[in-house]
Amino acid sequence: MGAVRHVVCAMSGGVDSSVAALLLKRRGYRVTGVFMRNWDSLDEGGVCAAERDCGDAHRVSRSLGVPFHQVSYVKEFWHDVFSRLLQEYQQGRTPNPDIICNKLIKFEHFHKYALNTLGADAVATGHYARTNQEDEDVFRQMHIPRPQTLFRDRFEIRNPVRLFQGADRLKDQTFFLSQIPQDALRRTIFPLAGLTKDFVKKIAAEAGFQHVLKKKESMGICFIGERKFEDFILQYLEPKPGNFVSIEDGKVMGEHKGWFTFTLGQRARIGGQKDPWFVVDKDINTSEIFIAPTTNHPALLRDTLRTDRFHWIAEEPPAELIKTKMMECHFRFIHQMPLTPCTVTLNQDGSVWVVASQPLRALTPGQFAVLYKGDECLGSGKITRLGPSEHTLQQGRKRLGGAPPDTETRSP
Repeated sequence: MGAVRHVVCAMSGGVDSSVAALLLKRRGYRVTGVFMRNWDSLDEGGVCAAERDCGDAHRVSRSLGVPFHQVSYVKEFWHDVFSRLLQEYQQGRTPNPDIICNKLIKFEHFHKYALNTLGADAVATGHYARTNQEDEDVFRQMHIPRPQTLFRDRFEIRNPVRLFQGADRLKDQTFFLSQIPQDALRRTIFPLAGLTKDFVKKIAAEAGFQHVLKKKESMGICFIGERKFEDFILQYLEPKPGNFVSIEDGKVMGEHKGWFTFTLGQRARIGGQKDPWFVVDKDINTSEIFIAPTTNHPALLRDTLRTDRFHWIAEEPPAELIKTKMMECHFRFIHQMPLTPCTVTLNQDGSVWVVASQPLRALTPGQFAVLYKGDECLGSGKITRLGPSEHTLQQGRKRLGGAPPDTETRSP
Protein backbone atom coordinates (compact mmCIF):
# COMPACT_ATOMS: atom_id res chain seq x y z
CA MET A 1 0.00 0.00 0.00
CA GLY A 2 1.36 3.44 -0.92
CA ALA A 3 1.90 6.32 1.46
CA VAL A 4 -1.18 8.21 2.63
CA ARG A 5 -1.50 11.44 0.66
CA HIS A 6 -1.24 14.68 2.65
CA VAL A 7 -3.79 17.38 1.76
CA VAL A 8 -3.76 20.84 3.33
CA CYS A 9 -7.25 22.33 3.41
CA ALA A 10 -7.87 26.08 3.67
CA MET A 11 -10.45 26.50 6.44
CA SER A 12 -12.31 29.78 6.88
CA GLY A 13 -14.64 28.78 9.69
CA GLY A 14 -17.58 28.50 7.28
CA VAL A 15 -19.69 25.53 6.28
CA ASP A 16 -18.12 25.00 2.83
CA SER A 17 -14.49 24.64 3.90
CA SER A 18 -15.57 22.60 6.96
CA VAL A 19 -17.35 20.06 4.77
CA ALA A 20 -14.43 20.08 2.32
CA ALA A 21 -12.10 19.00 5.15
CA LEU A 22 -14.60 16.34 6.27
CA LEU A 23 -14.88 14.87 2.75
CA LEU A 24 -11.09 14.74 2.39
CA LYS A 25 -10.84 12.87 5.70
CA ARG A 26 -13.50 10.40 4.53
CA ARG A 27 -11.50 9.77 1.35
CA GLY A 28 -8.65 8.54 3.53
CA TYR A 29 -6.24 11.44 3.12
CA ARG A 30 -4.04 12.84 5.87
CA VAL A 31 -5.63 16.26 6.30
CA THR A 32 -4.23 19.45 7.85
CA GLY A 33 -6.49 22.45 8.35
CA VAL A 34 -5.12 25.97 7.98
CA PHE A 35 -6.83 29.25 8.78
CA MET A 36 -5.57 32.34 6.94
CA ARG A 37 -5.66 35.65 8.77
CA ASN A 38 -5.69 38.40 6.15
CA TRP A 39 -7.16 41.38 8.00
CA ASP A 40 -7.02 42.53 11.64
CA SER A 41 -9.93 44.68 12.65
CA LEU A 42 -12.84 44.87 15.09
CA ASP A 43 -16.42 45.08 13.91
CA GLU A 44 -18.87 47.62 15.30
CA GLY A 45 -19.61 45.34 18.24
CA GLY A 46 -15.93 45.24 19.25
CA VAL A 47 -15.50 41.63 18.13
CA CYS A 48 -12.65 40.51 15.88
CA ALA A 49 -14.35 38.46 13.17
CA ALA A 50 -11.06 36.72 12.34
CA GLU A 51 -10.73 35.42 15.91
CA ARG A 52 -14.30 34.10 15.84
CA ASP A 53 -13.83 32.44 12.44
CA CYS A 54 -10.49 30.94 13.47
CA GLY A 55 -12.12 29.48 16.58
CA ASP A 56 -14.89 27.93 14.48
CA ALA A 57 -12.36 26.38 12.08
CA HIS A 58 -10.30 25.04 14.99
CA ARG A 59 -13.41 23.48 16.51
CA VAL A 60 -14.16 21.64 13.25
CA SER A 61 -10.55 20.44 13.02
CA ARG A 62 -10.70 19.07 16.57
CA SER A 63 -13.92 17.19 15.80
CA LEU A 64 -12.24 15.66 12.73
CA GLY A 65 -9.05 14.86 14.63
CA VAL A 66 -6.82 16.69 12.16
CA PRO A 67 -3.90 19.06 12.87
CA PHE A 68 -4.73 22.76 12.70
CA HIS A 69 -2.55 25.78 11.95
CA GLN A 70 -3.18 29.46 11.48
CA VAL A 71 -1.02 31.67 9.32
CA SER A 72 -0.99 35.45 9.01
CA TYR A 73 -0.91 37.20 5.65
CA VAL A 74 -1.93 40.59 7.02
CA LYS A 75 1.18 42.31 5.63
CA GLU A 76 0.94 40.54 2.29
CA PHE A 77 -2.76 41.36 2.01
CA TRP A 78 -2.11 45.01 2.78
CA HIS A 79 0.68 45.28 0.21
CA ASP A 80 -0.64 43.02 -2.56
CA VAL A 81 -4.40 43.55 -2.29
CA PHE A 82 -5.50 46.49 -0.16
CA SER A 83 -2.92 49.03 -1.37
CA ARG A 84 -3.85 48.20 -4.96
CA LEU A 85 -7.51 48.51 -4.07
CA LEU A 86 -6.95 52.06 -2.78
CA GLN A 87 -5.02 52.97 -5.93
CA GLU A 88 -7.87 51.68 -8.08
CA TYR A 89 -10.44 53.75 -6.21
CA GLN A 90 -8.26 56.85 -6.54
CA GLN A 91 -8.18 56.29 -10.32
CA GLY A 92 -11.97 56.23 -10.43
CA ARG A 93 -12.24 52.45 -10.89
CA THR A 94 -14.10 49.86 -8.80
CA PRO A 95 -11.80 46.92 -7.97
CA ASN A 96 -12.69 43.34 -7.05
CA PRO A 97 -10.54 42.40 -4.02
CA ASP A 98 -11.90 38.83 -3.84
CA ILE A 99 -10.45 37.89 -7.24
CA ILE A 100 -7.10 39.50 -6.41
CA CYS A 101 -7.00 37.89 -2.95
CA ASN A 102 -7.52 34.46 -4.47
CA LYS A 103 -4.78 35.07 -7.02
CA LEU A 104 -2.10 36.58 -4.79
CA ILE A 105 -2.86 35.33 -1.27
CA LYS A 106 -4.70 31.99 -1.37
CA PHE A 107 -3.17 30.57 -4.53
CA GLU A 108 0.30 32.07 -4.17
CA HIS A 109 1.41 32.73 -0.58
CA PHE A 110 -0.83 30.12 1.04
CA HIS A 111 -0.26 27.58 -1.73
CA LYS A 112 3.52 27.83 -1.34
CA TYR A 113 3.21 27.57 2.45
CA ALA A 114 1.10 24.41 2.17
CA LEU A 115 3.40 22.70 -0.33
CA ASN A 116 6.82 23.89 0.82
CA THR A 117 6.43 24.38 4.58
CA LEU A 118 3.75 21.84 5.51
CA GLY A 119 4.85 19.32 2.87
CA ALA A 120 1.43 18.88 1.29
CA ASP A 121 0.90 16.65 -1.72
CA ALA A 122 -2.03 18.85 -2.70
CA VAL A 123 -4.07 21.82 -1.49
CA ALA A 124 -7.86 21.90 -1.12
CA THR A 125 -10.42 24.69 -0.75
CA GLY A 126 -14.18 24.85 -0.27
CA HIS A 127 -14.86 26.56 -3.59
CA TYR A 128 -17.72 25.36 -5.79
CA ALA A 129 -15.66 24.64 -8.90
CA ARG A 130 -14.33 21.70 -10.93
CA THR A 131 -11.25 20.83 -12.93
CA ASN A 132 -10.61 18.12 -15.52
CA GLN A 133 -8.37 16.25 -13.06
CA GLU A 134 -9.10 13.33 -10.77
CA ASP A 135 -7.44 13.45 -7.33
CA GLU A 136 -4.72 11.04 -8.40
CA ASP A 137 -3.90 13.30 -11.34
CA VAL A 138 -3.35 16.13 -8.83
CA PHE A 139 -0.96 14.04 -6.75
CA ARG A 140 1.08 13.12 -9.83
CA GLN A 141 1.65 16.76 -10.74
CA MET A 142 5.17 18.05 -10.36
CA HIS A 143 6.18 21.69 -10.10
CA ILE A 144 7.39 22.96 -13.47
CA PRO A 145 9.64 26.04 -13.16
CA ARG A 146 8.29 29.04 -15.02
CA PRO A 147 10.33 30.02 -18.10
CA GLN A 148 12.59 33.05 -17.72
CA THR A 149 11.84 34.24 -21.23
CA LEU A 150 8.82 36.27 -22.27
CA PHE A 151 7.23 33.32 -24.06
CA ARG A 152 7.33 29.72 -22.96
CA ASP A 153 9.03 27.05 -25.09
CA ARG A 154 6.58 26.27 -27.90
CA PHE A 155 7.93 22.71 -28.06
CA GLU A 156 7.21 22.06 -24.38
CA ILE A 157 4.53 19.37 -24.05
CA ARG A 158 2.19 20.41 -21.29
CA ASN A 159 -1.51 19.64 -21.08
CA PRO A 160 -3.08 22.48 -19.09
CA VAL A 161 -5.53 21.84 -16.29
CA ARG A 162 -8.87 23.44 -17.08
CA LEU A 163 -11.36 25.08 -14.73
CA PHE A 164 -15.07 24.32 -14.99
CA GLN A 165 -18.20 25.57 -13.27
CA GLY A 166 -19.32 23.67 -10.17
CA ALA A 167 -22.39 21.43 -10.19
CA ASP A 168 -24.35 24.05 -8.22
CA ARG A 169 -24.59 26.84 -10.79
CA LEU A 170 -26.14 29.24 -8.28
CA LYS A 171 -23.09 28.87 -6.02
CA ASP A 172 -20.47 28.42 -8.75
CA GLN A 173 -17.33 30.34 -7.76
CA THR A 174 -15.23 30.13 -10.91
CA PHE A 175 -15.78 33.88 -11.27
CA PHE A 176 -13.62 34.43 -8.17
CA LEU A 177 -11.04 31.86 -9.37
CA SER A 178 -10.66 33.38 -12.84
CA GLN A 179 -7.15 34.70 -12.14
CA ILE A 180 -5.82 31.49 -10.56
CA PRO A 181 -2.30 30.56 -11.77
CA GLN A 182 -1.99 27.33 -13.74
CA ASP A 183 0.73 25.95 -11.46
CA ALA A 184 -1.55 26.36 -8.41
CA LEU A 185 -4.58 24.88 -10.18
CA ARG A 186 -2.58 21.76 -11.05
CA ARG A 187 -2.05 21.02 -7.34
CA THR A 188 -5.55 21.93 -6.08
CA ILE A 189 -8.53 19.72 -5.17
CA PHE A 190 -12.09 21.06 -4.97
CA PRO A 191 -14.00 18.52 -2.81
CA LEU A 192 -17.33 20.33 -3.34
CA ALA A 193 -17.08 20.20 -7.15
CA GLY A 194 -20.06 17.91 -7.70
CA LEU A 195 -22.21 18.99 -4.75
CA THR A 196 -25.00 21.49 -4.26
CA LYS A 197 -25.06 23.95 -1.37
CA ASP A 198 -28.14 22.24 0.10
CA PHE A 199 -26.37 18.88 0.12
CA VAL A 200 -23.27 20.44 1.71
CA LYS A 201 -25.47 21.83 4.50
CA LYS A 202 -27.03 18.38 4.95
CA ILE A 203 -23.56 16.82 5.33
CA ALA A 204 -22.62 19.51 7.86
CA ALA A 205 -25.77 18.92 9.89
CA GLU A 206 -25.20 15.16 9.99
CA ALA A 207 -21.59 15.78 11.08
CA GLY A 208 -22.71 18.00 13.97
CA PHE A 209 -21.24 21.23 12.58
CA GLN A 210 -24.12 23.27 14.01
CA HIS A 211 -21.89 26.21 14.94
CA VAL A 212 -20.90 26.82 11.30
CA LEU A 213 -24.37 26.11 9.93
CA LYS A 214 -25.79 28.99 11.98
CA LYS A 215 -23.38 31.54 10.50
CA LYS A 216 -24.49 33.95 7.79
CA GLU A 217 -22.82 33.59 4.43
CA SER A 218 -20.18 36.25 3.89
CA MET A 219 -21.31 38.79 1.31
CA GLY A 220 -19.61 41.87 -0.10
CA ILE A 221 -16.08 42.92 0.79
CA CYS A 222 -15.11 40.71 3.72
CA PHE A 223 -12.86 43.12 5.62
CA ILE A 224 -15.40 45.97 5.71
CA GLY A 225 -17.92 43.98 7.73
CA GLU A 226 -21.12 45.73 8.77
CA ARG A 227 -19.83 49.26 8.24
CA LYS A 228 -20.97 51.59 5.48
CA PHE A 229 -18.50 51.54 2.60
CA GLU A 230 -18.24 55.34 2.53
CA ASP A 231 -17.29 55.49 6.23
CA PHE A 232 -14.71 52.74 5.72
CA ILE A 233 -12.97 54.07 2.63
CA LEU A 234 -12.75 57.63 4.00
CA GLN A 235 -10.54 56.25 6.78
CA TYR A 236 -7.87 55.61 4.15
CA LEU A 237 -8.46 58.19 1.42
CA GLU A 238 -8.68 61.96 1.77
CA PRO A 239 -12.15 63.35 1.00
CA LYS A 240 -12.38 64.76 -2.53
CA PRO A 241 -15.69 66.65 -2.49
CA GLY A 242 -17.35 67.58 -5.74
CA ASN A 243 -20.68 68.00 -7.44
CA PHE A 244 -23.35 65.62 -8.63
CA VAL A 245 -24.10 66.74 -12.19
CA SER A 246 -27.06 65.72 -14.34
CA ILE A 247 -25.88 63.92 -17.48
CA GLU A 248 -28.89 65.30 -19.35
CA ASP A 249 -28.60 69.06 -18.86
CA GLY A 250 -25.39 69.67 -16.87
CA LYS A 251 -27.30 70.98 -13.86
CA VAL A 252 -25.62 70.65 -10.44
CA MET A 253 -27.90 68.44 -8.30
CA GLY A 254 -25.91 68.22 -5.06
CA GLU A 255 -22.52 67.48 -3.49
CA HIS A 256 -20.55 64.34 -2.60
CA LYS A 257 -17.49 63.53 -0.43
CA GLY A 258 -15.43 61.74 -3.09
CA TRP A 259 -15.84 59.95 -6.40
CA PHE A 260 -14.25 56.81 -4.92
CA THR A 261 -17.25 56.31 -2.61
CA PHE A 262 -19.49 55.61 -5.62
CA THR A 263 -19.53 53.07 -8.42
CA LEU A 264 -21.38 53.07 -11.73
CA GLY A 265 -25.03 52.09 -11.45
CA GLN A 266 -25.18 52.89 -7.73
CA ARG A 267 -28.02 55.02 -6.39
CA ALA A 268 -26.78 58.48 -5.48
CA ARG A 269 -28.53 59.59 -2.32
CA ILE A 270 -28.75 63.34 -2.70
CA GLY A 271 -30.20 65.60 -0.04
CA GLY A 272 -33.36 67.38 -1.12
CA GLN A 273 -33.97 65.07 -4.09
CA LYS A 274 -37.25 63.16 -3.87
CA ASP A 275 -36.72 60.96 -6.91
CA PRO A 276 -33.82 58.47 -7.21
CA TRP A 277 -30.72 59.32 -9.26
CA PHE A 278 -28.03 56.89 -10.38
CA VAL A 279 -24.29 57.24 -11.02
CA VAL A 280 -23.47 56.93 -14.73
CA ASP A 281 -19.92 58.36 -14.98
CA LYS A 282 -17.12 60.05 -13.01
CA ASP A 283 -14.49 62.67 -13.80
CA ILE A 284 -11.59 62.42 -11.35
CA ASN A 285 -10.02 65.61 -12.74
CA THR A 286 -12.99 67.80 -11.83
CA SER A 287 -14.36 65.54 -9.03
CA GLU A 288 -17.72 65.56 -10.79
CA ILE A 289 -20.03 62.55 -10.58
CA PHE A 290 -22.53 62.41 -13.43
CA ILE A 291 -25.96 61.09 -12.56
CA ALA A 292 -29.16 60.16 -14.39
CA PRO A 293 -32.78 60.04 -13.21
CA THR A 294 -33.61 56.39 -13.98
CA THR A 295 -31.97 53.08 -13.08
CA ASN A 296 -31.75 51.95 -16.72
CA HIS A 297 -30.90 55.30 -18.26
CA PRO A 298 -29.15 54.99 -21.67
CA ALA A 299 -26.01 56.51 -20.09
CA LEU A 300 -25.70 53.29 -18.04
CA LEU A 301 -25.98 50.95 -21.04
CA ARG A 302 -22.91 49.84 -22.99
CA ASP A 303 -21.96 46.80 -25.02
CA THR A 304 -18.18 47.17 -25.49
CA LEU A 305 -15.21 46.96 -23.13
CA ARG A 306 -11.45 46.47 -23.25
CA THR A 307 -9.38 44.62 -20.66
CA ASP A 308 -5.75 44.77 -19.64
CA ARG A 309 -3.53 41.78 -20.57
CA PHE A 310 -5.92 38.85 -20.29
CA HIS A 311 -5.16 36.02 -17.86
CA TRP A 312 -5.83 32.70 -19.59
CA ILE A 313 -6.14 29.89 -17.05
CA ALA A 314 -4.69 27.46 -19.61
CA GLU A 315 -1.81 29.99 -20.01
CA GLU A 316 -2.56 30.59 -23.70
CA PRO A 317 -5.65 31.81 -25.57
CA PRO A 318 -7.87 29.16 -27.19
CA ALA A 319 -6.56 27.98 -30.56
CA GLU A 320 -9.61 29.47 -32.29
CA LEU A 321 -8.78 32.93 -30.94
CA ILE A 322 -5.09 32.65 -31.80
CA LYS A 323 -5.91 31.62 -35.35
CA THR A 324 -8.67 34.09 -36.26
CA LYS A 325 -8.16 36.78 -33.56
CA MET A 326 -11.94 36.57 -32.86
CA MET A 327 -14.08 34.13 -30.89
CA GLU A 328 -17.69 33.72 -29.82
CA CYS A 329 -18.20 32.86 -26.15
CA HIS A 330 -19.95 34.16 -23.00
CA PHE A 331 -18.90 36.51 -20.23
CA ARG A 332 -19.94 38.13 -16.98
CA PHE A 333 -18.44 40.97 -14.92
CA ILE A 334 -20.50 40.43 -11.77
CA HIS A 335 -20.70 37.16 -9.86
CA GLN A 336 -24.03 35.37 -10.51
CA MET A 337 -25.12 37.72 -13.28
CA PRO A 338 -26.46 35.74 -16.27
CA LEU A 339 -23.80 34.75 -18.77
CA THR A 340 -24.01 37.05 -21.80
CA PRO A 341 -23.09 35.99 -25.36
CA CYS A 342 -20.20 38.05 -26.70
CA THR A 343 -17.54 38.36 -29.37
CA VAL A 344 -13.93 38.54 -28.18
CA THR A 345 -11.12 40.14 -30.21
CA LEU A 346 -7.49 39.49 -29.26
CA ASN A 347 -5.10 42.45 -29.39
CA GLN A 348 -1.35 42.39 -30.03
CA ASP A 349 -0.55 43.32 -26.41
CA GLY A 350 -2.56 40.41 -24.98
CA SER A 351 -5.56 42.53 -24.03
CA VAL A 352 -9.00 41.76 -25.46
CA TRP A 353 -12.02 43.68 -26.69
CA VAL A 354 -15.34 42.19 -25.59
CA VAL A 355 -18.51 43.13 -27.48
CA ALA A 356 -21.70 41.90 -25.78
CA SER A 357 -24.68 40.73 -27.79
CA GLN A 358 -26.76 43.45 -26.13
CA PRO A 359 -26.10 46.58 -24.08
CA LEU A 360 -25.51 45.82 -20.40
CA ARG A 361 -26.14 47.98 -17.36
CA ALA A 362 -23.21 49.50 -15.49
CA LEU A 363 -20.16 47.95 -17.13
CA THR A 364 -17.52 49.18 -14.70
CA PRO A 365 -13.76 49.86 -15.07
CA GLY A 366 -11.78 47.96 -12.44
CA GLN A 367 -14.11 44.98 -12.44
CA PHE A 368 -13.10 41.76 -14.22
CA ALA A 369 -14.55 40.47 -17.47
CA VAL A 370 -14.65 36.69 -17.00
CA LEU A 371 -14.97 34.56 -20.15
CA TYR A 372 -16.69 31.19 -20.47
CA LYS A 373 -16.82 28.63 -23.29
CA GLY A 374 -19.55 26.17 -22.40
CA ASP A 375 -18.90 25.05 -18.81
CA GLU A 376 -15.25 26.10 -18.92
CA CYS A 377 -14.00 29.29 -17.29
CA LEU A 378 -11.29 30.56 -19.66
CA GLY A 379 -9.91 33.31 -17.43
CA SER A 380 -10.39 37.02 -16.92
CA GLY A 381 -9.04 40.49 -17.56
CA LYS A 382 -9.52 43.74 -15.66
CA ILE A 383 -11.79 46.19 -17.47
CA THR A 384 -9.74 49.27 -18.37
CA ARG A 385 -11.83 51.00 -21.05
CA LEU A 386 -15.49 51.20 -22.02
CA GLY A 387 -17.12 51.79 -25.35
CA PRO A 388 -19.63 54.63 -25.79
CA SER A 389 -22.88 54.50 -23.85
CA GLU A 390 -26.27 54.34 -25.54
CA HIS A 391 -26.80 57.93 -24.37
CA THR A 392 -23.62 59.09 -26.14
CA LEU A 393 -24.64 57.27 -29.31
CA GLN A 394 -28.10 58.78 -29.21
CA GLN A 395 -26.63 62.26 -28.78
CA GLY A 396 -24.35 61.62 -31.74
CA ARG A 397 -27.25 60.54 -33.92
CA LYS A 398 -29.17 63.67 -33.00
CA ARG A 399 -26.22 65.84 -33.95
CA LEU A 400 -26.05 64.05 -37.28
CA GLY A 401 -29.66 65.02 -37.80
CA GLY A 402 -31.78 61.92 -37.62
CA ALA A 403 -31.83 59.53 -34.75
CA PRO A 404 -33.10 56.08 -35.76
CA PRO A 405 -35.95 54.56 -33.75
CA ASP A 406 -35.00 52.92 -30.44
CA THR A 407 -36.13 49.56 -31.81
CA GLU A 408 -33.54 49.53 -34.59
CA THR A 409 -30.79 46.96 -34.14
CA ARG A 410 -27.36 48.56 -33.96
CA SER A 411 -24.15 46.83 -34.93
CA PRO A 412 -21.15 47.73 -32.70
